[in-house]
Amino acid sequence: MSYFVTGATGFIGRYLVGNLLKRNGTAASSPIYVLVRKDSQKKFDAIAKKAGWDMKRISVVHGDMTQPKCGLTPAQLRSLSGKVKHFFHLAAIYDLTASPESQKAANIDGTQHALDLAAALKVGTFHHTSSIAAAGLYPGVFREDMFEEAEGLDDPYLRTKHDSEGLVRSETRFKWRIYRPGMVVGHSQTGEIDKIDGPYYFFTLIKKLREMLPQWMPVLGIEGGRINIVPVDFVADAMDHIAHKPKLDGHTFHLTDPEPMRVGEVLNTFCRAGHAPEMTMRLDARMFAFVPSGIRMAMGNLPPVRRFIGMLLRDFKIPKEVLKFITYPTRFDSRETERALKGTSIAVPRLDDYAWRLWDYWERHLDPDLFVDRTLKGKVRNKVVVITGGSSGIGLSTAQRVADAGAVTIIVARGEEELFKARDDMKARGGKVFAYTADLSDMADCDRLVKQVLEEHGHVDILINNAGRSIRRSIELSYDRFHDFERTMQLNYFGSLRLIMGFMPTMTHRRKGHIINISSIGVLANSPRFSAYVASKAALDAFSRCAQGELSGKGISFTTINMPLVKTPMIAPTKMYDSVPTLTPEEAADLLVKAIIEKPSRIATRLGIFAALINALAPKAYEVVMNTAFELFPDSAAAKGDRKALKDETPSQEQIAFAALMRGVHW
Repeated sequence: MSYFVTGATGFIGRYLVGNLLKRNGTAASSPIYVLVRKDSQKKFDAIAKKAGWDMKRISVVHGDMTQPKCGLTPAQLRSLSGKVKHFFHLAAIYDLTASPESQKAANIDGTQHALDLAAALKVGTFHHTSSIAAAGLYPGVFREDMFEEAEGLDDPYLRTKHDSEGLVRSETRFKWRIYRPGMVVGHSQTGEIDKIDGPYYFFTLIKKLREMLPQWMPVLGIEGGRINIVPVDFVADAMDHIAHKPKLDGHTFHLTDPEPMRVGEVLNTFCRAGHAPEMTMRLDARMFAFVPSGIRMAMGNLPPVRRFIGMLLRDFKIPKEVLKFITYPTRFDSRETERALKGTSIAVPRLDDYAWRLWDYWERHLDPDLFVDRTLKGKVRNKVVVITGGSSGIGLSTAQRVADAGAVTIIVARGEEELFKARDDMKARGGKVFAYTADLSDMADCDRLVKQVLEEHGHVDILINNAGRSIRRSIELSYDRFHDFERTMQLNYFGSLRLIMGFMPTMTHRRKGHIINISSIGVLANSPRFSAYVASKAALDAFSRCAQGELSGKGISFTTINMPLVKTPMIAPTKMYDSVPTLTPEEAADLLVKAIIEKPSRIATRLGIFAALINALAPKAYEVVMNTAFELFPDSAAAKGDRKALKDETPSQEQIAFAALMRGVHW
């Protein structure tokens, strides 16, 4: 008993070949001929080696489904003629997102070429792997003997699967059997799958829910139609058994789950498998059918709605073609298949029993995040990175990291000696580092810096506004020190803004660029005694939020880092900070590396976000907490202008305890 298989390197095909090899036979009595493109030979060899196939029984036939008679030569046709009893045709495109042209070439033209080849080889039975997609979007129960009744075939995938099956059904040159698998997922015992498809498109969304929310939190979800999910091992086992059972020629078999689950139930099953919160409150998607189609279309075509939906689908890696199947209207009767499998152990397992294996395999092997280059080198190599305040502290530590990663690193500072020393040290380690002196509180000097950098380097890919001035002084001690507010605003806001506006034209022209602004946790926590400093940082925060709304469509990203307290020379005058928890410059640089790699809109500590949330929900209660802190932490001797008392500043136990509780907040 000999076999010919197309699509043996495909997902179902490789398991079917494995099953055929388990049947008794030798290379002479039961050879298996597999059609393989020459450029897919390495892929086939890898699959065969991994599966442990007996290559003595397998004969590779080089050909191409897009060619007449699958590209076989006359000599090949003569050598195989009359030798093939079972011809399994599995080669096709199973991809909703593929182009209509490629789907027609593979599914319709490829099937016709396979039929002509089967006729030329004088095969016994032609076994065609179709799909439940052949039913289109038929509303109701679709029986195995139904075909012409299919409806809603506007989608190219549905149309090509239907028409390709139609070619087989009209064939009279040989006997045939047709198999319509449901939505094929991974192996029920190993979880193995070769690509993301079907329910896998929603796994990224489920993973994001897990990262954002605790598992016990109820989530609003969507209910939909019943989708028919079957594991690949069931499909291969059922095809193998039915193909060898006599007196079933001319029949069609639904390899489907007799008890399919609704979309919401399926998603919740995978939420449990992925330890994500379940969608306990679900809206039935069919309710939107009551909205007139004209209104739905008008709303969906609004530019803001289109962009917002497009952004969500991109973030969650969900193709828009998948959305139409959420309200899938078709149920499948599988009585013919059940009769053919009666007396065997071949049955569709419950999704609950193997969903965790599918999730585990996806998370280990197919999660798109696994293939994202998350190395700093991958993000900055040969990119021009400008870092202000780059001669010490956070700026220096960050500059060292990006220089080691291969960036064209430009450090900017006011002090020449310290700046050039930092440059020379990094260059000695092999970095491409350039140093420019500038007083960023002087707008003319900012303009000179921008002009010089653009003339010598052409553009800037990443601008890190790190240089800043901090003043810890209560408002009552600032009545006659208005210049404190002017100086912090001049450097922290206007200086940073001048650089952004200077480098932005080339960024927008190139349609790529990243601005990273070092802000403060004080902007979220509203730290007392830092009104001048926090106000200047808040101004830069507000500008960045507004600019992001304007420029995100031009490929420009803004990241604000609400940095907690860092042990740098800037906080040295406040001796109390020597005894409270602070980040090291290296730890702060880790946050900047995260910003460069991930490009989030904001990076902040949980405490900072929590403080902002409490202030929004209960501002009076938060005011009491802040006033308590204000009274607990007095102005420093430096703020009072008392240089003699600097050595006597030692924090009390209460101050240390409070600072530890509110870790990273400026007091």
